Amino acid sequence: MSSSRPEAQQLRRSLKARHMYMIAIGGSIGTGLFVASGATVANAGPGGALLAYALIGFMVFLLMQSLGEMATYIPLAGSFGEYARRFVSPSFGFAIGWNYWYNWAITVAAELAAAALVMKYWAPNTPGWIWSAIFLAILFGLNALSARAYGEGEFWFALIKVAVVIFFLILGVLMIFGILGGPSPGFSNWTLSNGKQSAPFVNGAAGVLGVFMIAGFSFQGTELVAVAAGEAEDPDRNVPKAIRTVFIRILLFYIGAIAVIGFLIPFTDPRLLDSAEDNIAVAPFTLVFDNAGVLAAAAIMNAVILTSILSAGNSGLYASTRMLYALAESGQAPKLFSKLNSRGVPIPALIATTAIGALCFISSLIGDGAAYTWLINASGLAGFITWMGIAWCHYKFRRAFLAQGHSVDELPFKAIFFPLGPIVALLMCAFIVAGQNLEVYTGNIDLGTLISAYVGLPLFLALWWGHKLVTKAPKVDPMEADLSRL
Repeated sequence: MSSSRPEAQQLRRSLKARHMYMIAIGGSIGTGLFVASGATVANAGPGGALLAYALIGFMVFLLMQSLGEMATYIPLAGSFGEYARRFVSPSFGFAIGWNYWYNWAITVAAELAAAALVMKYWAPNTPGWIWSAIFLAILFGLNALSARAYGEGEFWFALIKVAVVIFFLILGVLMIFGILGGPSPGFSNWTLSNGKQSAPFVNGAAGVLGVFMIAGFSFQGTELVAVAAGEAEDPDRNVPKAIRTVFIRILLFYIGAIAVIGFLIPFTDPRLLDSAEDNIAVAPFTLVFDNAGVLAAAAIMNAVILTSILSAGNSGLYASTRMLYALAESGQAPKLFSKLNSRGVPIPALIATTAIGALCFISSLIGDGAAYTWLINASGLAGFITWMGIAWCHYKFRRAFLAQGHSVDELPFKAIFFPLGPIVALLMCAFIVAGQNLEVYTGNIDLGTLISAYVGLPLFLALWWGHKLVTKAPKVDPMEADLSRL
């Protein structure tokens, strides 16, 4: 896309290998792991939580394989938005691009609200909006400096998260074997019963299904490495390496952490259901650290969770800015947003995205916050729609690649399990989208909750079909798909 520009007016490939590794590793580590993991064990039991996270982990692994193949061959800032335009249809690309942009722009607002909640731990009397404004200014500054500044910020944010998870896993294993924190619990928490339900599978299939949805949200952000590929040094080498770390991260961090929590904290512990972003003292990580004798465990975890929130906000601002830039480059957004400054940063796109994030945050402070709740629900579903789009784009990319006489051996990175991989990932994502509101299938329907849960879907379809209605753009013929690199 940007290859027609003079080199001085292009995005800079300034993200080094270490930045790409941490963007890939840190993309999905956040409050979903540090806090929400407690409720998953309480609702589904240790076995149910482990199964749900393993299934979602496998799905994300398949998606990253698909994304890795495309992002290595065609590393673009617009990533899957541009792939959708090239391999499916201009209208689908338009919808995927704008869908992803508002997904992360709204997520920035959510992280600002969460940061204000976390800061109450240290400064309960300071208005939360002040902290949100300070953090937004910091994130804007990091992104305005350069892609390298974003990468450096994300590197250190992610490094802190990774270090804490590794420390947690080491302590957890020592406690499971009785080396630290008193006698070993053994497998007692995996066979525990409260008289109504028994571990390891609490609430049966319904418990696993409920956690399945939560786990899906927890993994959102893993696709960020493909957005960053457009500004990565030597993408042929660094993007595949970053993609391959996804499986290790899934296996070690999420599966390992859920297993440790399942061994050390009984699903009957009421504190697991009480954990929330403003009550870090009962988050599962804090409980394990407390039992291991770690001093000031709640303060440490509060700082780590704040880091996770800033990391998500930093990445969200970067991803949505680059997507808006890519939309403008392809003529699907005002041309103003394709302008770059002397450091290769799309400042107009950054300013617009920051303003939308700030306005969405302000909506959470007005009235009962109902508008904000709807925005967050739309954003959550948008992530799964993006994943479905990635799987479909990969299927169409490979078809076009072979139809135009290319060999799979030409690909710098080859997705395993094709064509089954993207098809399975697409179906699993569709299952999650359909299950957003489980009450629909039990006959206990609340119309307001139902509409709120699925509001992201009609928004996406309106973008897709609206563009098609206006432009009459046909779907892409595999023989005519644009496979040009850079």
